Amino acid sequence: MLRERVSDDIYVFTSDLYAQVTAGAIVTRDGVVLVDTLPFPSEAREMKLFVERVSLPGVRYIILTHYHADHTYGAYLFPRADVVTHALCKTLLLDVGVPALEAAQAAEPELEEVSLRLPDITFEDGQLSLRLGDKVMNLIHVPGHTADSVMVYVEDDRVLFAADTVLPVPSIVDGDIDELRASLRKVTELAVENMVQGHGEIILRGEVNDIVNISLAYLDAMEQKVVEVINRSKGRDKDRERLMRNSIESCGLSRIPLNGLVQQIHVANLLYLYDVKTADRSSSGRHQGI
Repeated sequence: MLRERVSDDIYVFTSDLYAQVTAGAIVTRDGVVLVDTLPFPSEAREMKLFVERVSLPGVRYIILTHYHADHTYGAYLFPRADVVTHALCKTLLLDVGVPALEAAQAAEPELEEVSLRLPDITFEDGQLSLRLGDKVMNLIHVPGHTADSVMVYVEDDRVLFAADTVLPVPSIVDGDIDELRASLRKVTELAVENMVQGHGEIILRGEVNDIVNISLAYLDAMEQKVVEVINRSKGRDKDRERLMRNSIESCGLSRIPLNGLVQQIHVANLLYLYDVKTADRSSSGRHQGI
């Protein structure tokens, strides 16, 4: 696990075990706020040991940026901390997260001890301000990657935990492309010194707007690929074969980040958006009697 210091009291942990997923620790005089937890207990425990060394009060709050397993599984190691999420996160953890954990535990022995933490504090659309010690953290609802996604902006430090709203390649397979576009634009409204992606490298101030613009351009290009295939449809199976031949480079991004995992995410985006758009067309056609 890689540990980096992004300001005097803020640390970022990056997993070596799963897709360079990140978590953060915001240290205050009254305790620590964690932003997500790492998926495997071995790395989550490393993070816990570090936090206990740097803060006598320990972890007071855990902000879960969304319900996905790689961001939530380590939370059980901090039973005295209050878990803070968007209101939708609780529903998704119960409906999707519980059965997914049971399946994962059957396949991965290290996860057998994991139990899901449900939120103690939730908020609806908009944002929630959380104060601890000398730090103010704004939780901002940013649907698109998932319906319950939030970013965490640490005001005085100007550090943004963008979570999976910002990735080396945007991911929409559990969300909505238009909502993600709107959420990405919210990033540019903030004064950011360091931006922590949900997976991968930390982005510095001068690169933040460029990363957002590149992500938006990717979504536009990827959507255009899907529309072109649908407009020249040769049937579902052939359409999907054609889509899978589109490389991530053809939409303006590199396949190098995350050890090549980005190409898999890209293909999943194409296939998901194809299914969404063909379902929408079918529904529209029935409505109009076509």
